Amino acid sequence: MGKDEKDAGSQENLDNEEEERGTWGNQCEFFLSCLGYAVGFGNVWRFPYLCYKNGGAAFLIPYAVMLFAAGLPLFFMELALGQYASLGPNIIFPKIAPFFCGLGWGMIIVSLLVAIYYNIILAWTIFYTFASFTSELPWGHCNNDFNSIGCFTEDASAGCRNQSLFYYNKTCISVDDLCSFGNLAPYDEDSCVDPGNSSYIVNAESTISRISASEDYFKNRMLGVTGTSWEDMGSMRWELVGCLALAWIVVGLCMIKGVKSSGKVVYFTALFPYVVLIILFIRGVTLEGAYKGIEFYILKPNLARLAETEVWNDAATQIFYSLGSSFGGLITLASYNKFKNNCMRDAIIISLANCSTSVFAGFVIFSILGFLATELGVEVKDVVDSGSGLAFVVYPAAVTRMPVPPLWAILFFAMLITLGLDSQFTMVETLATALFDQFESLRAKKPLVVTVLCLALFLCGLTMCLQGGIYMFELFNWYSAGLSVLILAITEIVLIQYIFGFRKFMRFITDEMGIWVPAPLYAYWLITWTVVTPVSLVIIFIMSIYFFVPAYWGSYVYPDSIQSLGWLLCAVSVVFIPMGIIYALVKGEYKGKDLFRASPDFCPHHVRKMRETKGSGTNGQPVGVFRYTYDNDGYQEGAAKVYPKLPESENPPPYTNHL
Repeated sequence: MGKDEKDAGSQENLDNEEEERGTWGNQCEFFLSCLGYAVGFGNVWRFPYLCYKNGGAAFLIPYAVMLFAAGLPLFFMELALGQYASLGPNIIFPKIAPFFCGLGWGMIIVSLLVAIYYNIILAWTIFYTFASFTSELPWGHCNNDFNSIGCFTEDASAGCRNQSLFYYNKTCISVDDLCSFGNLAPYDEDSCVDPGNSSYIVNAESTISRISASEDYFKNRMLGVTGTSWEDMGSMRWELVGCLALAWIVVGLCMIKGVKSSGKVVYFTALFPYVVLIILFIRGVTLEGAYKGIEFYILKPNLARLAETEVWNDAATQIFYSLGSSFGGLITLASYNKFKNNCMRDAIIISLANCSTSVFAGFVIFSILGFLATELGVEVKDVVDSGSGLAFVVYPAAVTRMPVPPLWAILFFAMLITLGLDSQFTMVETLATALFDQFESLRAKKPLVVTVLCLALFLCGLTMCLQGGIYMFELFNWYSAGLSVLILAITEIVLIQYIFGFRKFMRFITDEMGIWVPAPLYAYWLITWTVVTPVSLVIIFIMSIYFFVPAYWGSYVYPDSIQSLGWLLCAVSVVFIPMGIIYALVKGEYKGKDLFRASPDFCPHHVRKMRETKGSGTNGQPVGVFRYTYDNDGYQEGAAKVYPKLPESENPPPYTNHL
């Protein structure tokens, strides 16, 4: 057999082994899946706010520093790790070092907790999308049955002010009536006075509790949260249950065949948000007041803020959580890669694209906020918000003042749906892959496993569909993926770069996966992986503790007993690290230094499969022929073993694992 024929046969065998576990249809599917996973809600509703809050364009300096100090190195390390071994996090870490066999399960638990509440945001978005299919958006006025008596709009208030009256409970009332609500007397046409204390004079409108029409819709129409508390969460919001069910049905259908099906869906879900962002940007910059918003966002850099530790903490946490490291998702996505894929190039491009998307989204959001501020006659700082407040209160209020409001509402919420779906795909795939790698027989029942998994996660999220479900949602959001993820990340990088070893890991990348690493990049990975990134993560962890505030929602601060429940959510993932250590010690399969050494099974997928065929052939001989060398101290052999023994002229080229 000629050399070319043998090479072709080897490549065919490699492809067949990869196909057995499943791989991406092509490199583009993996790239878009990673991009969609990294680019999520935070890029649109958190980064722009942080940029405005922390000195405008000056914030880009610590943001870029943290990208190259911690974000990118972790991103590439996890992609390389998953691609090399083609295993999910729960299986890969026990093979690297049995002592840390619980690390991967900690990541799985984080993805599990986040997947439960993340789809609630998708359910909210679906709710708003359905509500947008109308000629008049319901959050643009106070004439709905669900509106509270304190609901107001600026237009309605302005109409009453023109008559020297005040807007309250869907009508215009006099200053006398308004002051009476606070047991006060009128002082002049705009103020009230305390009859028993003539020095106590207040603005007439401050005597009542007011809520904007868009916030009223969010709280009283969709959530129904008014009058509830943690102790009494009220009844089920069945419309939200339906939206949550629809969200999980969409996720389940897209994941029904694993990466084979989700890889096709990401062509739409990963690219559609960019189409919408471009459309919204063009529309936004043509609105009156757009420049005012953009100027407020980024054109007035405050370099003095760089001396504040809070700015650096915000930059570090944003880049770290935005890229999604240590959730297990990146390792899972890369585990379905072709063995020779250039994941270093992908990591660099995706990381930069993620950050660029955040900056661009800021221009879109603040151009619209500038328009809203101009329309209301207030400063941009008076309308800016982050998180769900921006997506479900401020932006909906802005679109009601645009021409054809339903169109811009539908576009925006459709964009949010696709942003959320990509991230949710990866978290569900992480959970499913953990099951398939742990119990390989389940791979033949993939549709059933995915269906049961989605159903279970749907049931877990039902408490967040109660009238007071927002309290449960915020508790999960606050604690489930905060400090715990940082602990997992620190443990992971110490394990890979110090216990396993930087040089061994780089040999996997360069010698075995065949990725060319130029000398400057090699030096960069060496410095970051061994020094800069671990130190950065420790600093981020310390700052996160220093700046930590107890969980709250609006004016409601959770009681200490519920804060303790939140800390339990935080600990439930981290506790798998010590539990794994105890398990490894009690099991006794490895002792002493072997607990910290890679096992022979920490090798590429096709090599493991060839080794497993030993004894499965005729007379106990292996079906495949391969050569595998260990240079790990724990598994030293004098020479490479060849299975089965062949004449020297027919021996294939060696496959060497530089452990």
